[in-house]
Amino acid sequence: MKEALYYKKLKNNQVQCTLCPNFCVIQDNEYGNCKARKNIRGILYSMVYGKPVSVNIDPIEKKPQFHFLPGTKSYSIGTAGCNLHCKFCQNWEISQYSFDEVPYIEMPPEKVVEEALSNGCKSIAYTYNDPIVFTEYAIDTAKLAREKGLKNIFVTNGYINQEPLKDLCKSMDAFHIDLKGFNEKFYNDICEGKLNPVLETLKTLRKENKWFEIIHLTVTDLTDDPKEIEEMCNWIVKELGKDTVLHFSRFFPCWKMSDIPPTPEDRLYQAAEIAKTSGLNYVYIGNMLSGKWENTYCPKCNELLIERRWFEILKNKIKNSKCPKCKTKISGIFD
Repeated sequence: MKEALYYKKLKNNQVQCTLCPNFCVIQDNEYGNCKARKNIRGILYSMVYGKPVSVNIDPIEKKPQFHFLPGTKSYSIGTAGCNLHCKFCQNWEISQYSFDEVPYIEMPPEKVVEEALSNGCKSIAYTYNDPIVFTEYAIDTAKLAREKGLKNIFVTNGYINQEPLKDLCKSMDAFHIDLKGFNEKFYNDICEGKLNPVLETLKTLRKENKWFEIIHLTVTDLTDDPKEIEEMCNWIVKELGKDTVLHFSRFFPCWKMSDIPPTPEDRLYQAAEIAKTSGLNYVYIGNMLSGKWENTYCPKCNELLIERRWFEILKNKIKNSKCPKCKTKISGIFD
């Protein structure tokens, strides 16, 4: 156990967690909503510190990060617990349980960094569940990783308060934000959260000049409405900039939404076209056998710059972060 950051003590051994917008008031000997932080005699502890339940070596494209060190490997870790409860969660078998309900590995920060280096990884990704719930573990690991020349990627739902977010910005090199929908009802009913804190996270990352990419799971008849997608894309262009990388991901039945059919492919194509028409330069489609929408093109001359097949890089022509044909700067971190 490690004493948690971001909480305040209340009367009668109660505490209030201030890590995320849930602001859980936690009774003595009880977990917070995320099932990762526990009040023990008036002190809030991170119960998942150094206890990942999933450890893998992934292509960085799997995060997905398409404009951050493409073609490299990322040492990826996740723990039990999550501060949202999305009914379509693909990793519900770890995210919706506490650490003592899922087999875990004892792996302190030093060991994570050692394993990342020995396996030829260029980065560490904090992912699988939501790393917000193991912020202390991620920050401590990231500090050691940077000392060894490794980059750090935070793959998250973005449902976090501003103080811990700004602390994460000091130790993370890139973020991947899951913008699950663009209306409050969807966040309330399907994710048990709120939209506005996620939008504030994105605006803060922009202000802090942090690299981030956005993913939007396009759920059949729930988040695939063309008008809502257009509204979302216009907001991204206005608030975050036209060079923001946006991934649309195809939904497949899962967990409590196993009765919802997969997203029709034409709706994904329509969403991507809306995003391009809205002015976004870098738009992708994932979770389906698309060709064109996996690749990176120059936004000025349309030169094919990075050719992909699933998570494999077939060709990368970007040099010095520029298109070799017209010399346009390509948004991202490529070296």
